[in-house]
Amino acid sequence: MAETAHLPWLDSYPESLRWDTELATGPVNELLDQSAQRFADNPAIDFLGHKISYRELDRLVSRAAAGLQRLGVGPGVHVGLFLPNSPHYFIGFFGVLRAGGTVVNYSPLDAERTLAHKIEDSETDIMLTLDLESLYPRMAGMLGNSRLRHLVVGQLTEFCGPVSAAAAGQLGPSVPVAMDAQTLSFASLLDNDGDYRAHPQGDPASSLAVLQYTGGTTGVPKGAMLTHANITASCSQLEAILRDALEPGRERVLAVLPPFHIYALMVNMIFGVRMGSEVYLHPRFDAESVLREIHDNRITTFPGVPTMFIGLAAHPLTEQLDLTSLKLCNSGGAPLPLEVQQRYSQMAGCALREGWGMTETTTAGTFTPRDGEPRPGSCGLPIPGAIIRIAPLDGSPGSLPPGECGEVCIAGPNVTPGYWKRPDATAEAMTGDGFLRTGDVGYMDEKGWVYIVDRTKDMILCSGYNVYPRVIEEAIYEHPSVEEVAVIGVDDPWRGQSPKAFIKLRSGAPRLSFEELQRFLEGRLGKHERLSAMELRDALPRTPVGKLSKKDLVEEERARAKAS
Repeated sequence: MAETAHLPWLDSYPESLRWDTELATGPVNELLDQSAQRFADNPAIDFLGHKISYRELDRLVSRAAAGLQRLGVGPGVHVGLFLPNSPHYFIGFFGVLRAGGTVVNYSPLDAERTLAHKIEDSETDIMLTLDLESLYPRMAGMLGNSRLRHLVVGQLTEFCGPVSAAAAGQLGPSVPVAMDAQTLSFASLLDNDGDYRAHPQGDPASSLAVLQYTGGTTGVPKGAMLTHANITASCSQLEAILRDALEPGRERVLAVLPPFHIYALMVNMIFGVRMGSEVYLHPRFDAESVLREIHDNRITTFPGVPTMFIGLAAHPLTEQLDLTSLKLCNSGGAPLPLEVQQRYSQMAGCALREGWGMTETTTAGTFTPRDGEPRPGSCGLPIPGAIIRIAPLDGSPGSLPPGECGEVCIAGPNVTPGYWKRPDATAEAMTGDGFLRTGDVGYMDEKGWVYIVDRTKDMILCSGYNVYPRVIEEAIYEHPSVEEVAVIGVDDPWRGQSPKAFIKLRSGAPRLSFEELQRFLEGRLGKHERLSAMELRDALPRTPVGKLSKKDLVEEERARAKAS
């Protein structure tokens, strides 16, 4: 651990928080054990109006563990979860860990070839899913065509009864399931007395809990290995940061983000369980449903991504409904535009805070103190126990002084030890002294506040100058007609690359011309940052977790250029 005297952010820490606070680690499944003992009769899950208590959840998880062990799950066995926001995910996740196995998360929006790659690469033998048209047929096709041995299929309504047409419409229709020797129902998996065999947990720092695949935007997806210690250390970091804001056993968390994403997995589910919170599960984001849920059920915490807060700020109900129960709104997953942060905080009456992290940091890397004055453009301070330094972009050793842009590097108990079966990728990502090269470009000021400028892969090289799309996006967001914007680099015969903006206008806003936008941006951008083109869209493409997808825009531009 570094000498604390050399850490510039220490003077910026809240008085109630120590950077070197002790961070408890241990088996992830014990988090549920502890909350089931402390808050047995408290609701753990609210799913479409039906509640499951911590006592009930604990029993269901034990039955799932016993059923999984009958299928051969134990240490070294990898079980996939191909599930939406539903009780099945909670039961399956903790059931796999209680059985001694390892969880592998799968995105329902992955392409078939990506799903097949992950199954083989991760050595997934068993998959849990639902009988939805969007899920079951895709995994049924993997049986006999991959190493997958068993498919466990649940029904959306088995933990909530009949659902409204609107709720059913969010997830789509169910389809018949062909039960055979390889396929069994979720109900049959749970059809036992919950007498599972407990496996002694080895060193949490080396025991693999979750394989969490990266998005694969720069190549074939890689499985980040998250140990039991990584996950429980991350929980301890969150608990330390939020100790003065949240009360164990009293919080209501609105979970809209999909659980297969590391941010939702950690902040909504695992940390929610650690705190004994009641987690309200929504299958998908719908601004009106979210606002009414906050109003009707007095939600206290709402983690989201920037596009969600953009949508909420634009919705008229934000100013009409009572949102005063909110204690904490946090944005992660992508940079939060300053204008959006200020507008939402003013409308909702709850400060919107930003943090930075990634899959490899088990979600968190920085935080913005809840009661502190945020610094415009900053994603906050390093979390307890983590060290951040800014390294030269050319890969040379050392750290850059305050204010200079470089690659953000991080070390701490929450940082992955590396990538599954990819020693080459691990060696490339890790420095010799144990820091993770994040691929993010940023700087740290003299007080330890971190500013993320952009991703190294998103950086645009214009006439020899480094141009960062986020800088341009922040300037465009200042225009009163703009609701969402994404900037990418496109081929330019003179500059090599040049920035192009894709813009969605606010409802009722007058049409924006490229010439008008250029005039607006004069004085806000440097000459090397000027746009070469603009395109108005009714909607911008999104990733599975609701972030704007620049990858899709880049592919569209490439296809357009090839066709011309």
